[in-house]
Amino acid sequence: MAVFRMPTPAAPARVVFRMVFPFRDLAKAAGVHRNSISNFETGKVGGSLEALDFVRLALEAAGVEFIPENGGGAGVRLRKA
Repeated sequence: MAVFRMPTPAAPARVVFRMVFPFRDLAKAAGVHRNSISNFETGKVGGSLEALDFVRLALEAAGVEFIPENGGGAGVRLRKA
């Protein structure tokens, strides 16, 4: 399984994340402390690979799709309903 690395100050990704989950809700869904989410986003702490993978899984379960690097850059979007 691919490991998701939370983008640091990537405005589009942060907007999508916050549309789906506030810090507290994402932290609960991923089973990590809410400060970890804040630290991942701001780049203060890289976080364990396991914790980052739990965050990725929680976001994917909520409808976030991670778009791989394809010459135009990696990205995120909400899955169509």
